[in-house]
Amino acid sequence: MTTRVLAAPPPGSDLKPVVGAPGLPYVGNTLQVMRRPFDVATARYDRFGPVSWSWMLGRRTVTVQGPEAAETVLVNRDKAFASGPSWGYFIGPFFHRGIMLLDFDEHLHHRRIMQQAFTRDRLRSYMAAMAPGIGTGLDGWQPGPAFAVYDHVKELTLDLATDVFMGVELTPGEACRINGAFIDAVRAGTAYVRYPVPGLRWHRGLRARRVLEEFFRTHLPAKRRDGGDDLFAALCAAETDDGHRFTDDDVVNHMIFALMAAHDTTTITLTTMAYYLAKHPQWQERLRDESRALGKPALDFADLDALTGIDLVMKESLRLVAPVPALPRLVVKDTQILGHHIPAGTLVVVPLLTNHHMADWWPDPSRFDPERFAPDRREDKAHRYAWSPFGGGAHKCIGLHFAGMQVKSVLHQWLLRYRWSVPGRYTWPLDTTSLPSPKDGLPVRLVPLERP
Repeated sequence: MTTRVLAAPPPGSDLKPVVGAPGLPYVGNTLQVMRRPFDVATARYDRFGPVSWSWMLGRRTVTVQGPEAAETVLVNRDKAFASGPSWGYFIGPFFHRGIMLLDFDEHLHHRRIMQQAFTRDRLRSYMAAMAPGIGTGLDGWQPGPAFAVYDHVKELTLDLATDVFMGVELTPGEACRINGAFIDAVRAGTAYVRYPVPGLRWHRGLRARRVLEEFFRTHLPAKRRDGGDDLFAALCAAETDDGHRFTDDDVVNHMIFALMAAHDTTTITLTTMAYYLAKHPQWQERLRDESRALGKPALDFADLDALTGIDLVMKESLRLVAPVPALPRLVVKDTQILGHHIPAGTLVVVPLLTNHHMADWWPDPSRFDPERFAPDRREDKAHRYAWSPFGGGAHKCIGLHFAGMQVKSVLHQWLLRYRWSVPGRYTWPLDTTSLPSPKDGLPVRLVPLERP
């Protein structure tokens, strides 16, 4: 494939140009990257090094591999990289003005207000609120030889999101409609045809956005009036020390984005953990023993730090399958990455999914090895951005502590209720065309356990 230069550095500059193999105009390497991300990333790195370019989804895109390049982009010391317009290209019409689509002073302003919804006291109340729903959801699972983990976990996390985030009771039909809208909105971001052609992804995503807006606007007046312990009420009431609050539009935009972020990423993380615990039953038993030792059917907030085994498995699962596979940024002024000239207007992508599999930073990177994160090894300390599933810099995930709390709460109750397994030669077919998920739903043999 022909090698080409993206743009020549300014005259007299000692910067290097970015080179790459652009492929076909518009389409470029999109299909290969989506279907074979690990193979493509390795070949790209071996051929071009950590900074290269190609066409992706209709844009000239620079991909930066490795933690050093990731740090340059995500820490963004000279404010050359903007999150909003880059994410806006992919998901802007569906997640308009979510926290990840704002930048610089405006982003900081919104983030300061939103942090009031993720204080320690708020997290404690969310955790208490979700515990009964976790138990009810898990008790409703039907054990058997072909239990689809992904589908059931996705349903459970949506139910928890409606309880803890929205505080709204949904009928089964309405829950199905809202869940379908979130799925359509997320998948629309990687549509090849980026126009509202009826029946195609982009059109379905726009229709989904309207469904979600209508839903939240319908319930917003009651939340403003009555308050509550849920995220929806917290965003309605959140206020900075100098009296700034969210408008109705702000609340709706942030709720739609927060639910997508929490619902989908938690589903992916729990499903990945379930897969590797099924493949490695010794780890499943280790975590089960840890949960049984607590002697509690549901976790309290004070118990979170005691689950060290779950913490190791969660971190390794986030390394092996980053729920958000890539972070895009738009270059708003000429800059450089690792000595390469990056002109203004360039789309830059930090590929978390494949960065976490780089052999330069992770020994035997494809192997499931939670002890990498144990105190005596801490392979993630090789570089502060070697492991970055929650991003970094000003846009680091605001809900990362909530996410860890929810994952531990669900898995604790799951381990006490069920044992699950897969055939010895089974390898899941991971679909990476959008957010990563198993094409087959991850079928396991689910066996109920006798509980005290």
